[in-house]
Amino acid sequence: MPTAITLTKVVKDYPATKGPATRVIDLVDLSINPGELFFLLGPSGCGKTTILRMIAGFIEPTEGRIHFDDHDVTDVPANKRNTGMVFQSYALWPHLTVAENVAFGLRVRRTPTSEAADRIAAALDAVKMRSYSDRKPNQLSGGQQQRVALARALVIRPDVLLLDEPLSNLDAKLRHELRDEIRRLCREFEMTTICVTHDREEAMAIGDRIAVLTRGVVAQVGPPAEMYSRPTSKFVAEFLGEANFIPATAIPGVAGRLHAESPLGTMAGVGVAGQMVTAVVRPEQVRLNIGNGLPAEIKDISFVGHHTRYTLRAGNLSVLSLEAGSPTFRVGDRVSVSVDGEVAVIAG
Repeated sequence: MPTAITLTKVVKDYPATKGPATRVIDLVDLSINPGELFFLLGPSGCGKTTILRMIAGFIEPTEGRIHFDDHDVTDVPANKRNTGMVFQSYALWPHLTVAENVAFGLRVRRTPTSEAADRIAAALDAVKMRSYSDRKPNQLSGGQQQRVALARALVIRPDVLLLDEPLSNLDAKLRHELRDEIRRLCREFEMTTICVTHDREEAMAIGDRIAVLTRGVVAQVGPPAEMYSRPTSKFVAEFLGEANFIPATAIPGVAGRLHAESPLGTMAGVGVAGQMVTAVVRPEQVRLNIGNGLPAEIKDISFVGHHTRYTLRAGNLSVLSLEAGSPTFRVGDRVSVSVDGEVAVIAG
């Protein structure tokens, strides 16, 4: 059965030469479901890798507890936790072949030779690298090395798979291919998987749930679509994609729903109640037309393949809009702006 992971009031302080210790993780609570592909997402220095390494057992928390299912593993050493780790640098042994690299964890565990051979073959088959088993790492591409690192983690049949920025060294095409492979392998092996990244597209494309971190605290946790459409703060909204932040007044609507009165008109909203709020309007929700809506002038146009990005001036507001396909307007055109669908309403 896949493993559930729970962090309760976890703190990590690093002592300073002078003065108080530096707190890098501050009272983090997380519950990761069995078999879930869970992402720790945030900017550099937010603490996501520190959390991953505490789960792995490489770093001890200053306070708080870590559980695998009902077992408290806070004080259990890394080699007793049965976790598989894939590092950003891959960390392959350069003098060993692909098969020997994959076999390393089994040798440490003194797995019988016949069983080890079957498990190595199965792990290499899973990542489509069996035909490269006799090659050395310097004879492989970056994507192939990453697959070997995955096989080495999978071959020990870990309870938990931990991935630290596993795709950051690859080009865009390989990142797309391997992120889909990671999702497939997690489903096939039925493993609880935690992945650290600063790439929001990667996390939103394959994650079951995401925790966005900032300065050592969890800002919000949820499924990707919910996080994108219902951020609870400006930080989360900005980190997950471009957004227009429109000052508004929240007015109670029918059946407990909110209406947000704003310079862009009255919008259906979801989020906090109150007087002065901010409506988070994603660029793809902004519609351009000739007719009803707030008058606006197009100031800039960027065509980026699948869609066109418009920058507009609407009264005192600068507004971004994304529309599918090639440009249908030109710089200087006067249009009307309206908002389609529910918008997130956040405090402030």
